Amino acid sequence: MPKIQANKANNSKIMVPLFAVALGFALGSIVVLITGKNPLMMFNAIIQGSTGINLARGGFNPRHIGELVIQSMPILLTGLSVGFAFRTGLFNIGAEGQLMAGSLAATAIALTVKAPVFIHVPMVLLAGMAAGAAWGAIPGFLKAKFNVHEVVVTIMLNYIALHFNNWSILKVFGSVDRVKTAEFPVTALLKDPWLAAITNGSRLNWGFLPVILAILAYWFILEKTTFGFGLRAVGFNKDAAKYAGMKVERNMVLSMVIAGAFAGLAGAIITTGTFSFGRALTAAEGYGFDGIAVALVGMNKAPGILLAGLLFGMLKSAGPLMQSAGIPREIGGIIQASIVMLVAMKLGLERILLLLRGNIQGLSFLSSDSEEAGV
Repeated sequence: MPKIQANKANNSKIMVPLFAVALGFALGSIVVLITGKNPLMMFNAIIQGSTGINLARGGFNPRHIGELVIQSMPILLTGLSVGFAFRTGLFNIGAEGQLMAGSLAATAIALTVKAPVFIHVPMVLLAGMAAGAAWGAIPGFLKAKFNVHEVVVTIMLNYIALHFNNWSILKVFGSVDRVKTAEFPVTALLKDPWLAAITNGSRLNWGFLPVILAILAYWFILEKTTFGFGLRAVGFNKDAAKYAGMKVERNMVLSMVIAGAFAGLAGAIITTGTFSFGRALTAAEGYGFDGIAVALVGMNKAPGILLAGLLFGMLKSAGPLMQSAGIPREIGGIIQASIVMLVAMKLGLERILLLLRGNIQGLSFLSSDSEEAGV
């Protein structure tokens, strides 16, 4: 009996996001119809953005696959950042600031250190992770020692990171155009002409390798280690974990440190992979808030975050293709927001699924009765 209930719970966890995604695309199709466009063109743009295949006109362009990976990498990592904190009972709304801290640290190492590529690139990535971890440790420490709510602290730290990044780019690293630093040396970059060549000039870079390692590390830490079990125990019930002898305050800080490291890695990959210079930003780019959506849709599980990150990356990469087909690129944002809203309505969706399942079972029961009666 407990095994049956566990199976039902697992099925519910899988079906709710899938149902939400289906409803989100249905809602997006309705909005496209209202604008007077053909929803099939929207789906063609999405398929082309994810596979490179243009079903309407024929042809294959691998550049779209490379751009899909580029769009997905940072939101996958911020999704891991937010999801890791969620799994341990904390709300990390500061992945955006941790990402910017990682980006700034990567810029500093890229510009000031001279080393061969096999040393320089790992140094850049580790610096980004360390800066993100340090930025995440601040709200973790304040929460553990003084019970200051991490949501408030992380939101404020996002703005501090933004302005500190801009001040550093303009004043410390000597930006001449008030937008970016000097170009990084080749030894610090994740870019590779070979990857660009095989994807028809896309921005694909070797950043996808540390992203894969990060997903595996997330899964291994939380699911396969006693350390991860201790972190999750704090998330389930802080008081019970403390009664059991676990170091609750330490686990809170470490949870935010690891979450920050994931986001800091995203900043390093964006800076040395997608770009090749440090940037002054007029506003936050939204990676942290996309990460919240990815973690929510992915149910804070490593496989779910991977699929949700690719889904949202697909919607982002399909935006220009939608626009070229005469469909507003904002449709992708509408679909994304709809999916998040529907996943947040988890109990309502579970109720609808139960009703649908009951109707299907009722229909099958009636059909079997009719067959037995010879109808």
